[in-house]
Amino acid sequence: MSRRSLTLLKNLARNSNASCIQTRSVTYMPRPGDGSPRAVTLIPGDGIGPLVTNAVEQVMEAMHAPIYFEKYDVQGEMSRVPAEVMESIRKNKVCLKGGLKTPVGGGVSSLNVQLRKELDLFASLVNCFNLPGLPTRHENVDIVVIRENTEGEYAGLEHEVVPGVVESLKVITKFCSERIAKYAFEYAYLNNRKKVTAVHKANIMKLADGLFLESCREVAKKYPGITYNEIIVDNCCMQLVAKPEQFDVMVTPNLYGNLVANTAAGIAGGTGVMPGGNVGADHAVFEQGASAGNVGKDSIVRKNKANPVALLLSSAMMLRHLQFPSFADRLETAVKKVISEGKCRTKDLGGQSTTQEVVDAVIAKLE
Repeated sequence: MSRRSLTLLKNLARNSNASCIQTRSVTYMPRPGDGSPRAVTLIPGDGIGPLVTNAVEQVMEAMHAPIYFEKYDVQGEMSRVPAEVMESIRKNKVCLKGGLKTPVGGGVSSLNVQLRKELDLFASLVNCFNLPGLPTRHENVDIVVIRENTEGEYAGLEHEVVPGVVESLKVITKFCSERIAKYAFEYAYLNNRKKVTAVHKANIMKLADGLFLESCREVAKKYPGITYNEIIVDNCCMQLVAKPEQFDVMVTPNLYGNLVANTAAGIAGGTGVMPGGNVGADHAVFEQGASAGNVGKDSIVRKNKANPVALLLSSAMMLRHLQFPSFADRLETAVKKVISEGKCRTKDLGGQSTTQEVVDAVIAKLE
């Protein structure tokens, strides 16, 4: 037998033996006790909230995920978040919530904003990306919008100077600007992201947005491996709808981030599929990433056709935050398989499925 033939046979035998060896990558090495069930505060919220949070409850039960929910009934028209709910979140440190309706006008403050301010959830994160099998106008979209959550126009500092004249204050501080910039760059560094873009309007708001940019520039110097650039918010919106694939991680003040995140969500497949969360030093609240239509129309609730995908993916983010990565991977994989197959989709994704039908399909795909 020739030397070349002998070499080929040896390689074939080696490959055959290797194929018989089953390997599983080590994704997480737990400390003793890490598998103990964790309590999570659950706020179903208004409108479609109870439908989509119930979807999460069903999937978590089907996976036997090591969490249990402490459920509280909260409506957006309440004057404040009840004390027992805040106590539960502070104790558990993690909350999952549906949308809370914010009354328009009338001086009633947003409970969503109250939660973020009282728990100091200074960073809002929304991940807008293309889902395989879901056709959109643009491809290769994978944008993370990180916005400052505690100040700016959303601080709610308003008063009537004289009848018919209202003054609304925009407050920007160096402390909060540096904090959100550090979070954005740290997120990019830890998640192998290559670029951070600061969104601003410093050409007009030279002091406020100028301070925000100054803080971002100072932090960027500490991360030389990450590309840093800046873009004016109006040009940013135009670039998003024209060429969204140019963006990676975006860091923004409060108001701009809300607008940019919803725009990016619409480009990548709609608000019904985009996950998100709010995080601070001690607490985290996970919810549907983009707020447009977050509560939903009454007809959607009556027909049980709310899209649960966004909150399911947000709950996967929550599982990873709780250091249960295997459960997060299983959930994300199942959701993506259902979307990719295209047999079971709610109306906003071009189908006619009910919320429960999507939930059943996701459970069937769990491995």
